[in-house]
Amino acid sequence: MRSNATKRSKYKITTVEQAKTVSKNYLKSIELEKAVDFGLPEIDDRYHIWRVPIKSKSNEAIGEIVIDAMTTLIHEKKSTNKEVLESRLLGRKNGTKKKRKASSVPKISTLRNTIGLGDSEVLLQETPSESVDLVFTSPPYYNARPEYSEYLTYEEYLLKIRKIIHQSHRVLNEGRFFVMNISPVLIRRASRNEASKRIAVPFDFHRLFIEEGFEFIDDIHWVKPEGAGWATGRGRRFAADRNPLQYKPVPVTEYIMVYRKKTDKLIDWLIRKHPNQDLVAESKVKDGYETTNLWKIHPSYNKKHPAVFPLELAEKVIQYYSFKNDVILDPFGGTGTTGKAAVKNGRRFVLFEQNEEYMKLIKNDVFNWLQKEANKINWINTDAPTNDAPFLNLK
Repeated sequence: MRSNATKRSKYKITTVEQAKTVSKNYLKSIELEKAVDFGLPEIDDRYHIWRVPIKSKSNEAIGEIVIDAMTTLIHEKKSTNKEVLESRLLGRKNGTKKKRKASSVPKISTLRNTIGLGDSEVLLQETPSESVDLVFTSPPYYNARPEYSEYLTYEEYLLKIRKIIHQSHRVLNEGRFFVMNISPVLIRRASRNEASKRIAVPFDFHRLFIEEGFEFIDDIHWVKPEGAGWATGRGRRFAADRNPLQYKPVPVTEYIMVYRKKTDKLIDWLIRKHPNQDLVAESKVKDGYETTNLWKIHPSYNKKHPAVFPLELAEKVIQYYSFKNDVILDPFGGTGTTGKAAVKNGRRFVLFEQNEEYMKLIKNDVFNWLQKEANKINWINTDAPTNDAPFLNLK
């Protein structure tokens, strides 16, 4: 009982209205929000879930949505799926689900270049299912000092990343890849009486990917030039004294973690059955590609963004894990490096970014990427820039 009480205190959903709001967002993602009504949501604290009854407009029970009370994520396997809800709305016998024919060919996304301002968790909920071909991103670093971070605890940070991974799984096409640039985080000591700490962020993220329906493919190591990490101060104490136990190597690598959305289809199916074999041929990787998982790339710097990744890194990931004309999603768009790399390599892009200052940087550069084609971008929650906007600095 005491254990249950402890877990209830950690619930992110505590009211009926909150449960309904999460359910509405889910129904919107499967395009049924206007076709159904809700019964009275109930908490099941044996399993720490909310059960939200779904009714037709004629007040007939047709299913339920099950929500994890501690994370706000939908338990899709426990919830009534879209096909069953639709069949019951249409009055088909017993609401039985027609067997979906296995897709004989990979899907071609109809999304156009898109840039959205706002929380990527929300914007992803509004993104159509199976409309993205590759996710490549570098999430904001966790910093345990509250004055510099929107996350008060590391657990809260992991929950946010889980939600992004969860929604990305839904919007990714079958068998496609999610590639993430991430590294352990150093938490500096608050005083001389305390030790600094390193948080093994990539290993915690690995667990999230596996639990959210991805399979691990590769760990690539981005190797920076010698001396790149010395400014962190890590290792200086040992260099001065050479005492055992004080050894701390200077970090000059970051992880590029590669995951694939689980499917029974082989990767070869995505290649052989692609509807446009000309694009497959045009996408072949040229000589000079990386043959090992050690990628030596010089870091990039931007005085207006603390952690930009190099254009070269984004280009390699895009070339190795997508075809031309594919849609590349970056849910933490930053200054737009992924979008720029996508365009340079003949792909489309979807960028989400909640920082308005970074959005200005994207707008300042987007005409350089796309020229006149920039006028066709789908802008969400923000005005489109124009060629004569005062902050543009076209080259």
